[in-house]
Parts: sequence; C-alpha cells; structure tokens
Amino acid sequence: MGQTGRVTHESITRAGYQQVPDEAGGRASRAWWDENARDYLDEHGAFLGASDFCWCPEGLREADAHLLGPVESLRGAMILEIGSGAAQCGRWLTAQGARVVSTDVSAGMLLESRRMDTTEGTHVPVLQVDARHLPFAADTFDVVFTAYGAIPFVPDAAAVHAEVARVLRPGGRWVFSVTHPIRWAFPDDPSDRGLTATRSYFDRRPYAEREADGRVTYAEYHRTLGDHVREVVGAGLELVDVVEPEWPDGHDQAWGGWSPVRGRLIPGTAIFSARRPEHEER
Repeated sequence: MGQTGRVTHESITRAGYQQVPDEAGGRASRAWWDENARDYLDEHGAFLGASDFCWCPEGLREADAHLLGPVESLRGAMILEIGSGAAQCGRWLTAQGARVVSTDVSAGMLLESRRMDTTEGTHVPVLQVDARHLPFAADTFDVVFTAYGAIPFVPDAAAVHAEVARVLRPGGRWVFSVTHPIRWAFPDDPSDRGLTATRSYFDRRPYAEREADGRVTYAEYHRTLGDHVREVVGAGLELVDVVEPEWPDGHDQAWGGWSPVRGRLIPGTAIFSARRPEHEER
C-alpha cells in the first residue's frame, strides 16, 4: 500500500510532488519493491496476515465485504490478482476453493510469497508480470482484483484497465483499491497536522523520490475520482460501485498517513468495483 509523502530511503536527496518521465516513474516501482519487500512485510505483515485478504489500512477484509462476490461463488472461479505483493489475498482465495494466479512486477515480493508458502504449507501460483501487459488469453478470468497494487505505481493506469477488460470473461468483475483521491490534498501525516489541506486536489504531479544523480527511485501517481471513473469506463467496463471504508471503532493501528485521527474525518481508501458487460456492442 502506498507511501505518499514519505521519504523511503536515507540516500534520497529530492522528494516531493514533481514531474518525472513516464518511463522512469514506471520503472522505479519494480526496483523499489524489490529492495524493500522484506522491510515492508516486517512492518505490515502482522496486520495483513499470511493468508488473509485485506483491502486497505482501514482493515476491511474480503471475508466481511464480499466485494468479489459471495464466498460460495468463489469456489472454482478463475481469479487473477495483480500487484499481489506476497500473495496474501491469493492465499486466502485459494483456501476458499478459487483457482488463483497472483502476479506482481517485483521479483522480491514474489520471493517473499514463496517463503510464506513454505511457512504456511500452501501453494499459490505466482508470475512476475507487468499489469499493463498481461500474458493471458482473452476471456480467461471470472474475477480480476488488486488491493493497492499496480494502479498507483504506473503513469498509464488506463493500460491496466484495458488489459483487465481483455482478460475478463463477459460479466466478470474487476475490483481495485487505491488511496482515496481526496487524501492527496493533505499531508501524509497521521496526526492532526494531516487534517489541513496543503496542495491542490487537482495537482496530478506524482510523488517521487530521486537520488543525487537525478535517478527516480520511487514514484506514486495521483488520479482524481473522475480520472479513475473515466479510465474504467474508457476500457469498456461498467462501474458498479465505489466503496469508501470508514475507520472502524477499536482500530488504533496507524499505517503511514492512515490513522484513527484522520480516518474518523476523511476517507483514506477508495475501492472501485466494475464489471465487463455481458453483451457488448460489436
């Protein structure tokens, strides 16, 4: 899950909202997640679980939300996970009887998935894949999803939606969670200081980090609510719902800029649910 507004490595000399070449920004994510996979899981692994399906820092679980459909409908379903990280969600779906393929651009994250499989006694098929170029035939999957994967880390998310639409079967679901667009107007600070807007919601410059030589080492992209809707619809998909999880009572664990202080007042996550039409115009 994203780290907007936070310097993630001590060697970074320039961090903030800035223009970066699309190619450099898209390439940076793979290297960053490879380098930081273990640290990320050390920090957040207990919250995510090894075989659990968590949509967001608010702690919304698929077992309760049923955003992919009723649990009984998952048995035997062909499901593709993109931006899977260590495939915790895929592991949970496999336990429900789904036929899952989990994919991520980061070899480091997929290595962590294999380690979890060894520890848990499970097996989730994983592939190193760029979500903008899915190596699957058309009309293959009943469900495609990602929990904070892929979409925030590429400059051309429209390409992800187009590929998802291609590999989904007619009537299939596409569900993805992202940082709520409104949060980009606020500092990434879990305290009261994070409740005052400091930049324009319409400033679409990505948050990026650079080394002293100018090399982009991390990039995360902001899209407004309207941008997300237009990209989904532009891929020929139908938007079914937008879920904005509320911060639950009793949940006191902060995750970067997500916290009880902010979560009680502004949304931190948006989950978009879409489907490929059953009958498409030719």
